[in-house]
Amino acid sequence: MSYQVLARKWRPRSFREMVGQTHVLKALINALDSQRLHHAYLFTGTRGVGKTTIARIIAKCLNCETGITSTPCGTCSVCREIDEGRFVDLIEIDAASRTKVEDTRELLDNVQYAPSRGRFKVYLIDEVHMLSTHSFNALLKTLEEPPPYVKFILATTDPQKLPATILSRCLQFSLKNMTPERVVEHLTNVLTVENVPFEDDALWLLGRAADGSMRDAMSLTDQAIAFGEGKVMAADVRAMLGTLDHGQVYDVLHALLDGDARGVLEAVRHLAEQGPDWNGVLSEILNVLHRVAIAQALPEGVDNGHGDRDRVLALAQALPAEDVQFYYQMGLIGRRDLPLAPDPRGGFEMVLLRMLAFRPADSSYAPRQPLKPVGINQATVDSRQPVAGATTVAPVVAVAPVAAVLAPAEPVAAPIVPEPAPAEEVDLPWNEPRAVQPVIEPEPEPQADVESISEPESDSEPVVETVPEPMLDTVAEQPDLTPMPIPAPASPVPDAPDVVEPEDVQAAAEVATPAMLEPIPESVAFVPAPMERDDEPPDDDDFFDVEVDIDPASYSYLDELAHDSVTEVVEPEPLPALMPATGLALDWLNLFPKLPVSGMTGSIAANCTLMAVEGDNWLLHLDPAHSALFNTTQLRRLNDALNQYHGRTLNLSIELIKPEQETPAQAGSRRRAERQSEAEASIHADPFIQQMLQQFGAVIREDTIEPVDAPAAQTL
Repeated sequence: MSYQVLARKWRPRSFREMVGQTHVLKALINALDSQRLHHAYLFTGTRGVGKTTIARIIAKCLNCETGITSTPCGTCSVCREIDEGRFVDLIEIDAASRTKVEDTRELLDNVQYAPSRGRFKVYLIDEVHMLSTHSFNALLKTLEEPPPYVKFILATTDPQKLPATILSRCLQFSLKNMTPERVVEHLTNVLTVENVPFEDDALWLLGRAADGSMRDAMSLTDQAIAFGEGKVMAADVRAMLGTLDHGQVYDVLHALLDGDARGVLEAVRHLAEQGPDWNGVLSEILNVLHRVAIAQALPEGVDNGHGDRDRVLALAQALPAEDVQFYYQMGLIGRRDLPLAPDPRGGFEMVLLRMLAFRPADSSYAPRQPLKPVGINQATVDSRQPVAGATTVAPVVAVAPVAAVLAPAEPVAAPIVPEPAPAEEVDLPWNEPRAVQPVIEPEPEPQADVESISEPESDSEPVVETVPEPMLDTVAEQPDLTPMPIPAPASPVPDAPDVVEPEDVQAAAEVATPAMLEPIPESVAFVPAPMERDDEPPDDDDFFDVEVDIDPASYSYLDELAHDSVTEVVEPEPLPALMPATGLALDWLNLFPKLPVSGMTGSIAANCTLMAVEGDNWLLHLDPAHSALFNTTQLRRLNDALNQYHGRTLNLSIELIKPEQETPAQAGSRRRAERQSEAEASIHADPFIQQMLQQFGAVIREDTIEPVDAPAAQTL
């Protein structure tokens, strides 16, 4: 007896022997068992997935001598003749070779005759999409209303070419491609029964090479048995197919993981011995990286289609997630540029070397899993709980170039209290735009402050150990701020006596000295203070300049950061000081507008007050609400500005303590509020306005009142 190929020898002869296509078999079995038979079936799918096989099984189910059943006996004469391909009432037509309308008319002339032996006459038209348009038109009427003893079974690999009139007359079933797992499972059973030695890796190679077709898998298995002299071994199958050793892809990836350029080039050399398609090799690397990314996101979602699920999971544990995404993107770009390379191998090597050269820095410390946004500012410090054993010590910042970077405290809401008595008026030389009476919020009692830090001069930033700062009563320390809107004016609040904490007065008295400032010259040429580029803050060209007639206390670095955050935070007006500025604080009010500072440095200076001057050592107190703006760069800039103004070197220190006396920002806010109140009072007292209110029932819109000398277009 001649040798029969595996694809024909192992062709299923019943629905029970079918591999896969469960969704089709279930419908057909139920239809046969319930005798709900359609007159036309259409099976679509790629080659070798079982279209013709299912059609022959249906013919047996309809004509088996035991009756119409979903389990034909397989032993009767009809079943044997159908298996052997010689049943007279099963007419198999190759539409690819009989495309003319004359062939279709000849076929239809025989439809009117009853079956010779079977119960039904079955017409199996394979590759039906190859029929001509006239053939389809000739087939329409018969396909719609055939004789009761005729069944049509159509099969095609390209259903898009079928007319809608044909599709609407058929019961359509789409057969799926065979997965590599199912192919390997079936090949294992076949080779076990055939007593052929095999390796699992070889079957996985055959399963992937079959590309979803079981017939292709069986044919390749026949070829592998012949190539391997009766054995199916991985090395033989790989040599027969000319495919890439999948293990070499992992060698390349492990070399990338280790950052080993020598290992990468050595892996490429081994690949070159097989003469591979370098674009295909890069595609295999991208496929593995894709599966590694899936393993990192959902480990149970990794399939074993390549027989390397364990290796993928191991690589997912070893390779950081950001590296996987980076390598995948670089590989995609490399595939696009590979045809432009002078040599394909050189282009492939350059892609790998580029992956090494631009890999993420410090990837060993990078997070292995994606991080969820915590929704809070990482620079804030929870100051609600005091630290045991911490003393209330003023946080002193060391003289430039070394200073401690202090984090802002978490914002805490505060109740409204009466406004203190108005502070002594200070004639400030800048313009005050409109403002309203601010809501007064008391300062909470400090719980713990940052320890004083004094470091020797060094180029590196010192490591500062901090303790929780006192709770702050404003949201100004939030880094994501927007320009301050113009709120509606509030009614004046009754005066209240100044409240001064004894501890704060005593601490200020211990630091302050009766030393006075040196005479202030009339004008000083503005020369920008030198700064280092590596720690320079964002560009602050939007901020006020000393020569421009704009209120320095109302500057805002917020214009640059207005849209940096989804949640907008509005900066309130500076709270009034507990006491009016006197002595050194008053001197600082007069000195501030003459200093060559702007931007965030100007913001720091405007919210400070001068507490002590001992020779060339100056001490400022900064409102902790603005500590988010303060860093070593701002300290150095302010120190340089003082040095430039006075013409000598000063040593500046800044403590994060809420000033008791009025700062330049508070003075500017107070003067704006006073001028706004005067403007409102002037409007209400105007006789023409009073006449309009009485005669026409007019209403004064308080939010439209502005001092006449305040620029209307000025927005801060």
